Amino acid sequence: MRAVLTLIVIVISHGRLFGAVTIEGTVKLPPPPKITIHPGKYKTAGPIGKPDPVEAIVYLEGTFPDAPQNPTGKVRVMQKNYQFSPGLLAVRKGTTVEFPNDDEDYHNVFSYAKPKRFDLGRYRKNEKPAEQVLNKPGVVLLYCEIHDHMRGTILVLDTPYFTKTTNGKYRLENLPAGQYVLKAWLSEEKVLQKPVELKEGAPLKIDFE
Repeated sequence: MRAVLTLIVIVISHGRLFGAVTIEGTVKLPPPPKITIHPGKYKTAGPIGKPDPVEAIVYLEGTFPDAPQNPTGKVRVMQKNYQFSPGLLAVRKGTTVEFPNDDEDYHNVFSYAKPKRFDLGRYRKNEKPAEQVLNKPGVVLLYCEIHDHMRGTILVLDTPYFTKTTNGKYRLENLPAGQYVLKAWLSEEKVLQKPVELKEGAPLKIDFE
């Protein structure tokens, strides 16, 4: 019993679980894309909000024999203020995504992406569209057939270790020791990467310029 208590004290004093590794750093973000909203093409019941600020998805790629199983939960991509919210989302392969409409007008969410092609048709607030299971890794670009300025991106990953930056800053925690590739996804055309060797008790700081 005393040995168990001693072990607990050691773990708490280090502030982490034994074997967990942390990577943090920054990603240099590109300028926001220019999206033109055509006046007079359609009328909206409310003002059109601004799209989300540009961010990146940082993730660890490799073989993880002890990784948790694929998720069975759900996440949401809202249509709110005539924008997708969040505008950029990362999920693990096998995740179910809902697309609720929070605006007072019709929306229509569709994607022609190879990992997942779908068209939810037109639906209003409080109408429940079909859920989508994203079971193939890749980039799923979202559009609205009615409001052609709306853009959204879902990055489907085959790894449990990923995060979205906040003002270009990121932090990945509880990573396993080993040799992997750290990637920063900025767009379909631009994915930065660096090889990393993770060692127990040795946090890393890695920036992507």
